[in-house]
Parts: sequence; structure tokens; C-alpha cells
Amino acid sequence: MAHFVLIHGICHGAWCWYMLVSLLQSTGHRVTPLDLGASGINLKQINELDSVSDYAQPLMEFMASLPRHEKVILVARSYGGVVISLAMESFPNKVSVALYLTAFMPNLHSPIATRDDNRAVLQKNFIGANMDSHLWFDDGPENPPTRTIFGPKYIAARVYQLPPKEDRELAIALSRRGKFFMKDLSNESLLTKENFGSANRVYIVRKYDLLIKESLQKWYIENSPTVDVKFIFGADHMAMLSKPHQLCKHLQEVAEKYA
Repeated sequence: MAHFVLIHGICHGAWCWYMLVSLLQSTGHRVTPLDLGASGINLKQINELDSVSDYAQPLMEFMASLPRHEKVILVARSYGGVVISLAMESFPNKVSVALYLTAFMPNLHSPIATRDDNRAVLQKNFIGANMDSHLWFDDGPENPPTRTIFGPKYIAARVYQLPPKEDRELAIALSRRGKFFMKDLSNESLLTKENFGSANRVYIVRKYDLLIKESLQKWYIENSPTVDVKFIFGADHMAMLSKPHQLCKHLQEVAEKYA
């Protein structure tokens, strides 16, 4: 059986995977959901994270702890795609395949924060229309926002519009401030063809995702081709809660083919 490592998105924690963890375990798979830095029950605070490497440290430590010949399947949603990409760069021989669940997927030609068109789509779809969410501009109002926390109305309208009300309330209660690390994402030396570029990647598209819209998903796939593309219909940004059984089926199919 495969070993899935689940990485959450910004403002979230390992708690958001609870339903998928149960489904995958019931089919015999090993599952490890992780809290990134200053997320979930991780003890660090957001002001202690100076770089995206600090944010990704829990995953890096986990990957380093794996036995030499053990491989895992990395699964990330939303901003977690940046983090698993860094793990693939550092531990290419320990990743059998990486799944981007409507997640940010870097490419080798232009870092996420350097291309004007990509940055505009990122800020419009992900950061823009923040409603009652709060944004911090630590680098000054003329620069992109540096931190955020989702507000209850934003969560209900754009992130959790399909899951049960109980899941929305869970998100409102457990969400913590997130950081964008845009300066780090402008670094062209973060990823290499030899490491990140050699790993199998699968992208899972959600047409009705209101946070990372279909246009941005297509941009990622076109600019960083994957070995496979799968689709989840009728799901919002939190497919692990709105369509958990369909997502679980896709993950099992990927495991059978690539693990």
C-alpha cells in the first residue's frame, strides 16, 4: 500500500484532511497529514517565519526522517503546492509522485512571483476580493500583501461554499494567519530540472473552484506539464470535504499507477 503525505493550504492545518485520512486508511493506505510552520497545532508563530523554508520545515524534517529507500506520495492543496515542490527539489528520490489538488504549481522557467501575468492572476484570484478577510502589507502599501487571515464571510462564500456548515465552523475556529513569502517565490534558483523536474506530477482540476480559478489552473498545467491531469466535478476549493470519495478514488488510481 502507498504512503500519502497530505499538505494543507494557507491559513489551514492538518485538521482539514480528517475525512480523507479516514477514507484512505480504510483502504489500507498509510496517511500522514502534517502541520506546516505556524499552522494547525504547530507551536511556531507567524512572525517567527522569515522564509518559505521556515514554513516548509516540518515537511522537510519528515522527509529527512524517512528510511533511505522509502518513497511517499505528496498531496497538496492550494498554497501547499509550493511546499511540496520544495520537498521534491530536496528529496527527489523519496517521492514517487506529487499530486497538486488545485494547488500552486511552480515551473522551471519562471518563478510564481516573477511573471507579471501570473502574479496578476494570483493576486486577482487568490488575494483579491478579500471581503472580510484581513491583509497585512509589511513591505508597504505599494507592494503585494505579505500576510492574511480569512474572514468568516470569505470562508463561507469563496472557500467552503459546498461542505456542511459544521466544516465551515471548524475552519473559522481553527484558521491561523498565513504568509505569502512573495520574495522567496521570486527566487529563480529554488527549483532545478535535475530534482524537481525529474519527479512525476499529477494535477487535479476543479472547474468551480472560486479561489484558484480554472484559468490559473490551466496556466499551471500549460507551463509545467504533468504526467496526468484529473478532474473533480461539483467540488469547491475544499474538495477533500465537498467530494471526499471522488478525491479518494483519484488518489488510489494515482497510487496504483505511479507508486
